[in-house]
Amino acid sequence: MMAELPMPIIRAGRSDEVHREAGTWVFVDPGFANDKSRSCGLLTSGQPRLFTFSDLKEQLVALVTENAGPMNLVIEAPLSVAFSASGNPVGRSIERRNGKTRYWYVGLGCSVLTSACYLIRAITDAQRLREVRLFEGFVSFKPKGEVSNHCEDVLQLQRVVWRKRGAGCVVPPERLATDSQQHSVVSAFAVAGMDYGVPPVIVVGG
Repeated sequence: MMAELPMPIIRAGRSDEVHREAGTWVFVDPGFANDKSRSCGLLTSGQPRLFTFSDLKEQLVALVTENAGPMNLVIEAPLSVAFSASGNPVGRSIERRNGKTRYWYVGLGCSVLTSACYLIRAITDAQRLREVRLFEGFVSFKPKGEVSNHCEDVLQLQRVVWRKRGAGCVVPPERLATDSQQHSVVSAFAVAGMDYGVPPVIVVGG
């Protein structure tokens, strides 16, 4: 009897892999809402589309079960978290700008982190046929009064990866701690048994 081949891995992507030619790119702006709301944006090729959370999950499972090359998956949600030396949550370096904060453990950050956790679980449990590389997207600091647009958010993340001038930057894992001596940064999903490492963050604007 032939031995089964090992399932392709899920891992944190690397900063040097953030470029257009690195393979297939999938950009996700996850929401977490009821059946009536298409709160999630998805961009694979062509134009972005809106989905409910459950439909987005099905789309991602279908993508990772394709027999194809590596998939670079960008999720606009906290994929890593930070704690102080005393074990309490603290903000990461990217979450403070011009006196404003968007901490991973407050408000909407908690909601999309939960959404991302369920998406990663679905991908983990799927019969994957391709490697999945995880990248975090960060589109949190928008001009005052601007309404959130899930399709526009994934397009903005794509512009950063495509190296459009002024679109944003890539922050490597080692620069995410606000205090590198006192703070620890770990995978947001390690607590759920899905520690795939700390990915770089693709930051829009800034």
